Amino acid sequence: MESLPTSAQIAPYQEDAGEEYMSATQVTHFRTILNGWKRELMEEVDNTVSHMKDDAANFPDPNDRATQEEEFTLELRTRDRERKLIKKINQSLEDMDKGDYGYCESCGTDIGLRRLEARPTANLCIDCKTLAEIREKNRV
Repeated sequence: MESLPTSAQIAPYQEDAGEEYMSATQVTHFRTILNGWKRELMEEVDNTVSHMKDDAANFPDPNDRATQEEEFTLELRTRDRERKLIKKINQSLEDMDKGDYGYCESCGTDIGLRRLEARPTANLCIDCKTLAEIREKNRV
């Protein structure tokens, strides 16, 4: 599971007594987390492109060449996972704009602030996520 980047480690949201779920301040809190996370991922993409351009070399030794190719492959695999995560972040931001963020896309109940703090891109409540994982496990 991906962890939040260090700059996006914002203090957990402290809700006020009687505060409505997904109030404007809560949405702003999670939008800040998601945008910071997305910005850091995009910076990593830029760094990867620069790194691969700068470090690309045609080593005469096949072992050195293989090592470099393996390093590039691992880096590209990581960037592909991050690309998918950016897509999830963008979906979460779109859900915020529609007023759907924070609600389970399966049953419509609140996902919960603590779960969203742990996984800001969560789109299922814990019960629906558990059921989905059980179904997935039984398919294999």
